[in-house]
Order: sequence, then C-alpha cells, then structure tokens
Amino acid sequence: MAYEAILCAVDGPVMTITLNRPDKLNAYTNQMGQEIAAALRQADVDDAVRAVILTGGGRGFCAGADMSAGATSFDTKTGAGATNFGAGERPKDGDGAGFIGALFNCAKVTIAAFNGPAVGVGVTLALPTDIRIASEQARFGFVFARRGLVPEAASAWFLPQLVGKDQALRWCLTGKVFDAAEALRGGLVSEVVAPDALLSRAREIALEIAENTAPVSVALTRRLIWRFGSAEDPFDLLKLDSALNIALGAGPDVKEGVQAFLEKRPPSFPGKVSSDLPDIDLSSLGL
Repeated sequence: MAYEAILCAVDGPVMTITLNRPDKLNAYTNQMGQEIAAALRQADVDDAVRAVILTGGGRGFCAGADMSAGATSFDTKTGAGATNFGAGERPKDGDGAGFIGALFNCAKVTIAAFNGPAVGVGVTLALPTDIRIASEQARFGFVFARRGLVPEAASAWFLPQLVGKDQALRWCLTGKVFDAAEALRGGLVSEVVAPDALLSRAREIALEIAENTAPVSVALTRRLIWRFGSAEDPFDLLKLDSALNIALGAGPDVKEGVQAFLEKRPPSFPGKVSSDLPDIDLSSLGL
C-alpha cells in the first residue's frame, strides 16, 4: 500500500510508523487513521517485525484533529467535516474500531515516541500502545471539553486504565495542556528523554524485546494484560494463563528459553505468531 499521511519503514525487527503531515503538525485525518491501521496489519502478518514505533515527523507528534474547515470542522452531518473524519454515522456493532482496534489487537509490541505536541486525538490515538515515552519538548492535552466534545477513540476507557480514574478526570475535565514532566508524574509516559535521544531510546527498547523474548509469548502477554487488567476478579484469567503455560511448557520456545538461560547465551526462539499460537481456545483474547 502506498502511504501519504504516514511514512512506514522497517529496519531489522522494528517497524517505524511516522505521522507525515509536518506542515500541519501532523493533524489527524481519516486517511491518517486508515493508513496507521493498514501499517499495523502489515506488521501483524510479518513474523520478522517484532515491535512497532509510532512517532511524528517534524516538530510535533500530532496537534489533534485537522480543523482546516473552521468552526464546522467536526460537523460530519452537513458534510463540512466529512472529508477529514468520514460520514456522520454511528458505527455499526463490531465495526468502527479502525486504528484503535488495530493497535489494541496488534500481535506485536507497540511503542509511542512523543516527539512534540500531542493534543486531542493526537494523544488518544496512542493510548492503546504498550509503551509510551516522550521527548522533553512534548506537550499533552485532553482538550475535548474545551471544544464542546467528549473524549473519543475509546479514551474514556484507555486513559483510566493507564493513569487511574482520578488523574483521567483531572486532565479531561480541565482540558489543560501539560508538559512531559507532568505526563511522567501522572503515568501517561514511562520516561522522558532529550529530543535527540527519543527515537534511539525507542529503538533500544524495541531491540531489547526483539533480542530477548519469544514472539508468541509477547503476543499472548500483551493480550492478557490488556484484556484482563481491568477484570472484576482473577478467576477467568487463572484458568487461561494456566492452560497457556501448560501448552507452552511442552513446546520448543520454553525449552529454548530454559536451555539458553542454563547455557548463559542469548535465546533463539523458533516460534512464530503466524503459525505457533497454542492450540487452545483463545477467543477471550480475540485470537
């Protein structure tokens, strides 16, 4: 697929998706969302890709929704905003997940590297990523209430999962824009680095995962945490993780992991996400 609103590059085990509307501070459009989803689907079916980095081109990560249509930018019913955001219809059941669904269901580790301002959908589009780091120049804002909107992209679910309900309410109800240091204190990002170190640090994290972990194990682990991290009790998870470890324990990845540990060498896991998921019911993980 030819991309216009993003750049997509694969270097070794790492795919980097770069939002590519730098003259608009990477303002979000429907086309951008579709291209992000397509790139993630590409990563999912490529066993050579172990991690995906999502970042922005130029001096911003994503300034939010494209408001070039002025006051009617979000009016998709009359057509003014339809070009950027699609027709003004509610998604049908099971539909409409788009890039959020692609991130949430991705079998590979996803890392957001916030290089600059990330406001509105510019920050919510990255909430389903597994690891989030920021440049010292990054700024964040859940500004929806200041525009007469409500948090979108399922962020009213994702944000409390990441930072807790109290912090999510504070940021969303005030709509304030805050710096990377506050994002770190609040748990939105796990570390803040110098601007020129951001992408190298994101790649370092990606390579640490690629070189030391089993692809099948990582795909299952991220699904377990995302799907069960907010469950009311642990009992369904206890049944599933026990079954998973029984199945995995008899397979080649675990044998290689243990042998590599005993021999004090890096592991070389043979399992592939495309073909070697355990032969048990994984419907609760969406697999």
